[in-house]
Parts: sequence; C-alpha cells; structure tokens
Amino acid sequence: YNLHAGYFFNDRRNLGIEVSWDHLKYVVNDNQVMRVSGNIRGREIDKDTLVTPDFVHLQHTNGNNYLMINLLKKYSLFKKKNIEFSVVGKYGAGALISFTISTVLGSHDHGYFHYQGWVTGGATELKLDLFKYFYISTSLQGAFVKYTHTTIGADREGRAKHHFYSLQYLYGAGFNLPFGK
Repeated sequence: YNLHAGYFFNDRRNLGIEVSWDHLKYVVNDNQVMRVSGNIRGREIDKDTLVTPDFVHLQHTNGNNYLMINLLKKYSLFKKKNIEFSVVGKYGAGALISFTISTVLGSHDHGYFHYQGWVTGGATELKLDLFKYFYISTSLQGAFVKYTHTTIGADREGRAKHHFYSLQYLYGAGFNLPFGK
C-alpha cells in the first residue's frame, strides 16, 4: 500500500508539494558473502564474510517504509474539457519508519516500528485526470536508502547499518479536491 497526498499551489497548478508513505519490503539474502565491519562480542571485524541465517538474518518485511516530502512539477500533455493527461516529476526525501525482524548469533527480535534512517528519491508519473475529481496514474520511482539506526537481536543492543537502491513500479487511483476557482 502507498498513500500520497499533495497540493498544487500556483495559478497554473503545475508546481506542488506532496507527503507520501510508500510501503516496500526488503530482505537480506541468506548465505551470501557481504562486507562485514564493526565489533562482534568485543572482537573487531572488517572482511568479506559468508552471512548465514545463524550468523545474521535481517528483513524489513512489515515495511521498508518511506515517509517522504516531495516537490512536484506537472507538465500537461493533453487537455480537453473533462480530461487531462500529464507527466508529473517528483523529487523528495524523508525518514525510514521500518519494522525490522532480525537474528544475530541466534538472538531473535520479532521487531517493532521505529525510525531507522533516511531516504531520497525521484519519480516520473503518468496521470490521467477524469472529470476534474478523479485520476488514475502509473509511475516509476527510484530511491537511495540509508539505514543508520537498525537495532538487531533480542536485546536490541546490536546495530546494523546498510544502504541500497530501490526501484518500484506503481499504479494508483485517487481523488482530486479542487480548491478555489
């Protein structure tokens, strides 16, 4: 599920701002070699390591959630009476509010929602407005995600930092609430 609410604020209604909540899922693949650095039980480590489920398992499956504020720019491609077809460019940034399930060295945490880092990204959306009040849309959104506050293990004393890119294809429908003229 994704929720987006925005407002076009100039006379031509082609510049705007949006608050969005995008719910994605992310799982670290088990049994892969990853660069592991830090401190494990008092011992320093900084090397490529086989990451098995007994060592570390990490998943943001109840939400790799992006809470973003986006700037919008709309370009009308076709407009006739009750129909408008447009392209909307979006760019924004915000917080990661995620639910992480983790296991580290046999210590399992069932997870909870909390702030875990930041996200920045952009999207291109094709939007078809119908009868002024309804729309359907499709978009492609790319983002860079940086997890900086992920707690791991049952006691939540462990910390994991990681980053990745995401690409999602979205389709949606919604309502326009025209204000003013």
